[in-house]
Amino acid sequence: MKVTFLGTNGWFDTATGNTVSVLVQAEEYDIIFDAGNGIAKADLYISQEKPVFLFLSHFHIDHIAGLHTLVKFRLKNGLKIYTMPGGAAHINTFVGEPFTVPLKQLPYPAHAIELGEGVHKLPFTVECRPLVHPAPCFGYRVEIDGKVIAYCTDTGVCDNAIALARDADLLITECALKPGESSPGWPHLNPQDAIGIAKKAHAKRLALMHFGAEVYKTVEERKAVEEEFETISPGLIAATDELTTEV
Repeated sequence: MKVTFLGTNGWFDTATGNTVSVLVQAEEYDIIFDAGNGIAKADLYISQEKPVFLFLSHFHIDHIAGLHTLVKFRLKNGLKIYTMPGGAAHINTFVGEPFTVPLKQLPYPAHAIELGEGVHKLPFTVECRPLVHPAPCFGYRVEIDGKVIAYCTDTGVCDNAIALARDADLLITECALKPGESSPGWPHLNPQDAIGIAKKAHAKRLALMHFGAEVYKTVEERKAVEEEFETISPGLIAATDELTTEV
């Protein structure tokens, strides 16, 4: 399967990229994690013939701002938007008047669906667990086509992130902070934190994204992280917008 990083910035768009969104192209389904402004680029990669599943981690604006672009798509088999309990009301408010075209008026079927913590059998298996963040936030573990993709952003170091990433083929997590930095009042990860989670979980490969827009001001700063830590995290990816990797 292919994983494409549509948006890799945390907080706001800059010349380094759009806010967060990740596309996973499986055999029968297209799966998207988060709907920052990067989601507007999804139609450059998908056929729009497959059912699309969108998983929202939480409702900070950098993770949902791109929802207003849903009206541009023509998803022939519809869209299901998954969120934590209580989230459907937020979606229907944000994707509605007077902010944008309401969900029910999109030119294809689209539904907001709430998932509780635990394992769920959709057409594929997905596990949801809360992460450590100032706002309620879910991390996800998706098992599909014989592969496991874990998505954990925004978060500080926590046991649930390790559990979701257990033996994952690819762990996608945030890197809002520079090496050695910490933010205990507003939990986020630095590269060492993310690598620690991946190692404890025995994840096969780690991809860093959600780089703090005010912290990582150039793509070169991201690549420096990749170069510095690749020896202790083989195959480490410091993601940039529109980077595609095979899983």
